[in-house]
Amino acid sequence: MSAIEAGASAPGNLWREEIRAMVALAWPMVLTNLGQTAMTATDVMMMGRLGPETLASGALGSNLYFMPLIFGLGLMLATSPMMATELGRRRHSVRDLRRTVRQGLWLAILISIPIWIFLWNGERILLAMGQEPDLAHRAGTYLRWLQWAVLPFYGYIVLRSFISALERPGWALVIVFVAVACNVVFNWVFMFGNLGFPAMGIAGSGLATSLSSMLMFVGMAAVVMLERKFRRYRLFGRFWRSDWPRFKGLLRLGLPIAGILAFEVTIFNAAALLMGLIDADSLAAHAIAIQISSITFMVPLGLNQAVTVRVGLAHGAGNPEGVSRAGWTAYVIGVAFMALMALMMILWPRLLISAFIDLSAPANARVIGLAVSFLVFAALFQIFDGAQAVAAGMLRGLHDTKIPMIYAAIGYWGIGLPLGVLLAFHFGFNGVGIWAGLSIGLAVVAALLLGRWLRRDRISPRLTFAH
Repeated sequence: MSAIEAGASAPGNLWREEIRAMVALAWPMVLTNLGQTAMTATDVMMMGRLGPETLASGALGSNLYFMPLIFGLGLMLATSPMMATELGRRRHSVRDLRRTVRQGLWLAILISIPIWIFLWNGERILLAMGQEPDLAHRAGTYLRWLQWAVLPFYGYIVLRSFISALERPGWALVIVFVAVACNVVFNWVFMFGNLGFPAMGIAGSGLATSLSSMLMFVGMAAVVMLERKFRRYRLFGRFWRSDWPRFKGLLRLGLPIAGILAFEVTIFNAAALLMGLIDADSLAAHAIAIQISSITFMVPLGLNQAVTVRVGLAHGAGNPEGVSRAGWTAYVIGVAFMALMALMMILWPRLLISAFIDLSAPANARVIGLAVSFLVFAALFQIFDGAQAVAAGMLRGLHDTKIPMIYAAIGYWGIGLPLGVLLAFHFGFNGVGIWAGLSIGLAVVAALLLGRWLRRDRISPRLTFAH
């Protein structure tokens, strides 16, 4: 039974069917997100084998890479609620979905150009931020190979939004895990100089990720062109035909989403840059703690994507009860899962850290100690992080993105980052102070977004059910 059909079940079974529909839609998205995170995690693991300096350089480069990447990702994610709402109104819509995908791909091309220019000058930017010259140089080399992953990644996201809106996300899962396996092989070949290739070090990791991202897009493009359920949409037909009203609609919805993601992700990027001002050990420990947190975050992120579709379908159909049911189902699942992950980080931190660094090496002792202390705070904000992620998806399904963007700016950059800087550098808590600030910022955003959801029917009649 599809999720759409589940939403039409008898009243007595609606909550049960919503849970089934949500889980059926979310679990492939969660595993897909885990696969994409595994790609970055394997890069970090392999960089760690080249030494703490290489790991620190990779962390700097990755954080600078994700700053513009996330902004563009927000624009791509606008395609999902647009297509879901359209399908809620007209279940067999074809032309409108094709137009949304086409303009999403146009937007991907246009936003990639300034991002390429920015990343090409990564070393200069890091030096201007006060980073150590040797770390900045290595990170800049890494970025010049990594930057070519941007456009194929965006294309993959647009096509993934299309198959997810049709509630068939399984293909994205298959493709991303093939790409992860290829990424491991590419890293092994190019980083360490196997199979007759020269050892490129950290630059080889950037090349590996770019090649893997290209495989993801090509694989997804093949699926939508060849799979029977998708090929009738002819997504690449008349690709050069403009649809400016649709393009502007994507920008109107996507820019606030981009703002939300940018405010959220760049506070973590800024935290990494601040760690670099403390010392290389703090930066390496931060990279490990962030990777662990990123892995657990993939579950609420998958629920974020699934609830956007489920709420969007109910929103398009003018069904307020369906909107409420979909939102609360995802919210409870997401918060409960993150509470379990918080407990794991508190009970078994060294076990988690051992996946990224050799616990028996004396040279790693300080990095390990710092990573353990950072994970304590990562555990504290797990619940808040899950709550804000799912709540943002709930509101996105209603096309409510502008006010949540303002909330993100207040919580992350108005409260979280200044507080972290104050605790770290003024009161001398160093990296622990930065993580404490991050935790408080997440808590503020989670509370504001939940309040917005609770007031959704009173904010404006058009917010929830305007056609």
